[in-house]
Amino acid sequence: MTAIPTSQSAARSATASPASALPVRIFSTARGELESTVPVGAVYTPDTVLDWSEPLSGGTVVSDDEVAPLAPWSAFVLAGHTLTIVDVGGNQSADFLVYNAADTDERYSVPDTLAAQGNAYLREGSVLVSNEGRALMTVTGNEIDRQDTIGGACSKESNTLRYGFHTEFQHGCRENFLAEAGRHGLGVRDLVSNVNWFMNVPVEADGSLGIVDGISAPGKRVALRAEMDVLVIVSNCPQMNNPCNDFNPTPLRMIVTAATTSAGAARTEGLA
Repeated sequence: MTAIPTSQSAARSATASPASALPVRIFSTARGELESTVPVGAVYTPDTVLDWSEPLSGGTVVSDDEVAPLAPWSAFVLAGHTLTIVDVGGNQSADFLVYNAADTDERYSVPDTLAAQGNAYLREGSVLVSNEGRALMTVTGNEIDRQDTIGGACSKESNTLRYGFHTEFQHGCRENFLAEAGRHGLGVRDLVSNVNWFMNVPVEADGSLGIVDGISAPGKRVALRAEMDVLVIVSNCPQMNNPCNDFNPTPLRMIVTAATTSAGAARTEGLA
């Protein structure tokens, strides 16, 4: 959920002011009362168009998961398998980290990736490079013009800095990453800069970055082939203060497929 009171007393609702169409939540804190217009457990509106789509690659389906709005997800993806991420509701940011499954000290590196391809964006053919200079995954399919890997992940701290103390109780992708990473024995020291699939972060002429209306749509996909056995951690971004999720958090679909070998079999054994 996006807002959690720190005291035992639950947050109480208040009637929205005439100038606002959104309900206001009031939270008791050590500094007094804070107001937030961001709904608790915010999810997509009933009339949202959802397109669950299909894998971008052929082969045997190994796993097929729905990631609820605001939630984290993780999975091991074996070398040669392909992960398809579906933007089910359109313009929903999928914050993404990837590690060498056998040695998580080797993990995704933004500077190594950008230097290797000489481009600020990820597109079909881009290779996600580790901090040891090795290929972790390759983008084998991409249905939007460009994918971001420089915008970073939202957090409680950055929300407070950017949008004010009324956002103090809204968890962000950093909190999702920490919760899911903990399931694999990872912690704060293991979080690095991430990929933001389906998020539109243009680089302006003066070098500044923007977070603006998305360029994705319901059912758009990106596919990544694992070049080694990897651990993937994803946050279905809970941000409600800028357009990265179209102010309407929607589900993601995560499909892992195994390509068949020349003998017609697929490698599907799990990791130890």
